[in-house]
Amino acid sequence: MQQPIAILDSGVGGLTVAKEVMRQLPREKILYFGDTARTPYGPRSSEEIVRFTREIVDYLIQFNPKMIVIACNTATAAGLDDIRSRVPIPVVGVINPGARAAIGLTVTGCVGVIGTEGTIKSGAYEQALRKLSPHVKVVSLACPSFVPLVEKGKFRTLETFETVRSSIGHLREYPMDTLILGCTHYPFLSETISEVMGQSVKLISSADETAREISTILYNQSKLSRGDIVPVHQFFCSGDTKLFQSITQQWLGEQIELTPVVWQIPNIV
Repeated sequence: MQQPIAILDSGVGGLTVAKEVMRQLPREKILYFGDTARTPYGPRSSEEIVRFTREIVDYLIQFNPKMIVIACNTATAAGLDDIRSRVPIPVVGVINPGARAAIGLTVTGCVGVIGTEGTIKSGAYEQALRKLSPHVKVVSLACPSFVPLVEKGKFRTLETFETVRSSIGHLREYPMDTLILGCTHYPFLSETISEVMGQSVKLISSADETAREISTILYNQSKLSRGDIVPVHQFFCSGDTKLFQSITQQWLGEQIELTPVVWQIPNIV
């Protein structure tokens, strides 16, 4: 039986990572969990985010995955080390891969980071960037209004453009040539973000680098799937199934098998 790669996110944002894994590793089966009932994670406390992440991992472990990918920047910042200490399989986050890509591309040495309140407050990207390049200038900005737009499927609307322009337009005053989309939801808005920032600013999505890291780890552990088996991916969500399925099929360009999940726990909102 094929062991899957489990990918989790606060909602649909991690689909950007899932899509890149499907492209780079077409033989791998993916289990995707979107916690759409409790999105966004950004405004929540670290303790709450860690608890949510543990609950999702505990659910996914029953399917015997060979790796867990926390495809949510907020959950990576708050809970990566915690989850690594709890499970016997590799756990990959999305912050370090994005930081590596940005340092590799910047010429001016000024890197922008936009993300949720939780990610920006944690300083995780700034730490990761400075570990790679101590003198890099980092300009960070929380954009809490972006995730709700994506979760509603509003990728290219006038409301979206005005929200993005008013949120990040002033970043053009800085000499940055690289902008990290520090939330896996944000690539859904990449066309609008690029329109606002201008063509001279390269946008960094951690999806590509994360997929490469997944490939490297599985190769080194001799766990890459072999043969001609076409994997059947599985998708789970904790909230509105119709909207989740619509966004997922639109982003991936294929029909999906979706399983709604109802938590038997208190305090779900």
